[in-house]
Amino acid sequence: MELFASAGGAFLLVFLAEFGDKSQLVCMALAARYRAKPVVFGAVLAFAVLNLLAVTLGALAAEWLPRWLVLLIVALLFLWFGIQSLLNDDDEDDGFQSGAARSAFITAFSVIFLAELGDKTQLAVAGLAASEAWIAVWIGATLALTMTTVLGVVAGRVISQYISVQWMHRLGGTIFLLFATVALYKLWLLLTL
Repeated sequence: MELFASAGGAFLLVFLAEFGDKSQLVCMALAARYRAKPVVFGAVLAFAVLNLLAVTLGALAAEWLPRWLVLLIVALLFLWFGIQSLLNDDDEDDGFQSGAARSAFITAFSVIFLAELGDKTQLAVAGLAASEAWIAVWIGATLALTMTTVLGVVAGRVISQYISVQWMHRLGGTIFLLFATVALYKLWLLLTL
């Protein structure tokens, strides 16, 4: 019974912390461009791995790479994906090609993994795992992130039914560029303070 309480507490904490967060918005943008399944699988695998790192290694996982390097990589990835989305004028939904599905999976995994490495949610999961059963915390946190991912992907797919693919690419590209700007700003603050 204690495991269920730990899993439930982790689920509630992580779900509330991540609802409407950048990772959910990224999933919405990716789902507007690609098929939903590879985006969900890529994001969920990234979250599962991140949560496993958090519960097994605690707060040390965020210190594997210098914070400035993580921010720089995240900013460059967001810039790259943003520019690619803005330059894509194709009004066809390329998400049904096998190469696009592989690309969606890799994109979702890498963006979510790097953007969330050392994030507040990962640190919260590490903290919970220090005082609760790690397996329960991992299950609760991963289920919460799976739910926010699915909600983001469904919202992205629904929106894409009413807005052309070209405009969704532009919106997605703009969202990626905004996140790149935020990451660069955080990097600038880190390096100047």
